[in-house]
Amino acid sequence: MKAARGWLLDLGGDPVPFAEAWELQKSLVAARQRGGIPDVLVLLQHPPVVTLGRSGRAEHLRATREELLSAGIELFRIERGGSATYHGPGQLVGYPIVDLRVMGGDVVRYMRTMEESLIQTLGQFGIAAVRERGYPGVWLGGAKICSVGVAVKRGVTMHGFALNVATALDGFALINPCGLDRPVTSMSAVLGRPVDLGEVRRAYPEQFSRAFGIDLTPVTAADLAQAHALV
Repeated sequence: MKAARGWLLDLGGDPVPFAEAWELQKSLVAARQRGGIPDVLVLLQHPPVVTLGRSGRAEHLRATREELLSAGIELFRIERGGSATYHGPGQLVGYPIVDLRVMGGDVVRYMRTMEESLIQTLGQFGIAAVRERGYPGVWLGGAKICSVGVAVKRGVTMHGFALNVATALDGFALINPCGLDRPVTSMSAVLGRPVDLGEVRRAYPEQFSRAFGIDLTPVTAADLAQAHALV
């Protein structure tokens, strides 16, 4: 079967504020819903921020909103599944904007496919990560190395995954990650050496394409604006 066409929007480099990326996702979802753009994979990193998903509760935070803000960490309650997640520099964040009709609207299949793309990417770096039944995300030795959480709006996905590449893990002490009270790790911690975020960011799109059957063409934010895709 011929691969579907899609776009890769790589916003690598400086961390992108969460609110800015959130608005971008909403614009891309609306454009995808009306057929103005193909499926899109957005890759970026965020400055320190904590997000609470639909099942997130106050007890999943180990600091108050005021304490977070005083430490320079924003807090957002958002529409994805799951509870508390921390984002920070050195973490590869991926937001696939995908029309789920290609998967028969099967959200579980979509989640497992995304996890598989991340497991295969980690395998390229010599990390044998796995799924854990009943616990979304990607795991290694009982510690979470990648969080996943999505929302679906009129058949189109938003939010996605956060892969800990060289993330400072002390940020996770501010939350009970996903409400599970389980440890978190990173690629750098597992391998015992620095791992370049750019190298992982360049490796991931191939695994995404293989898993989802989407042939990605790189685009820029300027390309999107020029095509009036988000108007």
